[in-house]
Amino acid sequence: MDTKTLRKQIRQQRQALSDAEREHASFLLCEKLAASKQFQQSKHIAFYLANDGEINLSLLIKHAWQLGKKCYLPVLAEPNINKLWFIPYTSRTKLKLNRFGIAEPVHKRSMRLRKALSLDLILMPLVAFDTTGQRVGMGGGFYDRTLAFLNKRRVWFRPTLLGVAYELQKQTQLHNKSWDIPMQGVATEKEIYLSHSSLAKK
Repeated sequence: MDTKTLRKQIRQQRQALSDAEREHASFLLCEKLAASKQFQQSKHIAFYLANDGEINLSLLIKHAWQLGKKCYLPVLAEPNINKLWFIPYTSRTKLKLNRFGIAEPVHKRSMRLRKALSLDLILMPLVAFDTTGQRVGMGGGFYDRTLAFLNKRRVWFRPTLLGVAYELQKQTQLHNKSWDIPMQGVATEKEIYLSHSSLAKK
């Protein structure tokens, strides 16, 4: 199946979930992530706000706040850059919709955390994934461009990249492209799949 068809099919399956199914999956996922070494050992964590049927991380964000962890959300850089910046996110942060209709923090330039390597953990949304750490996103390439510096590193200490998805989004195998940035693993409501090939870089 080509990527465009796969993306459309998975998005439809994800959007077809009932509110009860979404809520239950979100609870199970956040419970697993909260107990994970990747979350517990991280001080600076980038989350995302669910959109287009993505699994919701709100419970985990509130838990991170309670633990005193520093939380961040991605925001779009200028249109001609097509990368992401990461903005501190607290319970008092005001939000606005970006050009894709996704909520992001209202911020000043001085608040932008430009270097993703300053983060310990990035929880990444995705459309499809396999257990080797490959990911299909929405097609904009924002995360891949933002994290491109990781392809040039032989030693990879941080950030840890962990995809977040429903179990239904898992694929047997995805074919990566040269610019794709592999993840260390993917968390779903059923399992946290860690990629040994990605972990070997650490």
